[in-house]
Amino acid sequence: MGAATIEAIAASRAALSTTTGDRFVIGEQLLSVVGVLADSPALRGALADAAADPDAKAKIVDAVFQDALGDVRTVLRAASASRWSSQDDLLTGVEELGIRAVASSASASVSITDELAAFAKAVSGNAELEYAVGSTLVPGEAKAKVVAKLLADQASKQTVAILTSLVGQARGRRIGELVKRASSLVADEAGRLVATVQTAAPLSPVQTERLAASLAKTAGRDVTINEVIDPSLIGGVRVAVGDRIIDGTVASKLAALRLALAGQSA
Repeated sequence: MGAATIEAIAASRAALSTTTGDRFVIGEQLLSVVGVLADSPALRGALADAAADPDAKAKIVDAVFQDALGDVRTVLRAASASRWSSQDDLLTGVEELGIRAVASSASASVSITDELAAFAKAVSGNAELEYAVGSTLVPGEAKAKVVAKLLADQASKQTVAILTSLVGQARGRRIGELVKRASSLVADEAGRLVATVQTAAPLSPVQTERLAASLAKTAGRDVTINEVIDPSLIGGVRVAVGDRIIDGTVASKLAALRLALAGQSA
């Protein structure tokens, strides 16, 4: 992500923070905007054009999205007035704003990150379902309907809105990638981090609590643990927090040992 995009997202988030309407509706409409932008390279290009007059771009926003909430147009005007590193970054940026807005509408009793993790686990454990929601051969609208039906009465409206949008507008991204990004944004919106923890066998509640506390102390923020069981690791733990990976698995240690022995015999 380029420096221009980072600044553009910051400016757009500032505009989102000034909105006073229903955050869930604002988020839903922003996520629907993603579909419009994805389907129209010309529109995407016009709004991402750094050389274009901001007032002219604001008029385009108001004309194309005249049926959207005023708050949504406010955010989109701020986004279009910013300088993005690429057209695709504008698309990703609006998607982030939508996810953040939807996530911020959830009550304290709702754990969107847990629901996202449960969805990812269900998909990875069922080849037929993975094809239905992840194959590039299945139309986005059909995939979104599968997700909505699967999660009916099983997840919060926030999680359903986020996942149906992401799956319906996957743009070549895999399910795991989509869920990971959404989880990180949801957690960040709540002032938390998500740590993906891979182990050969399930951690006990005490171990999970201790690991979360240790990671939170290092990161300076509360940490949500997303545990993934992978028997191939043999033992130990692999932790990924953002782009940082802490690999303490037996498999990684054996691999390091093999490399060391190979070096000695060379």
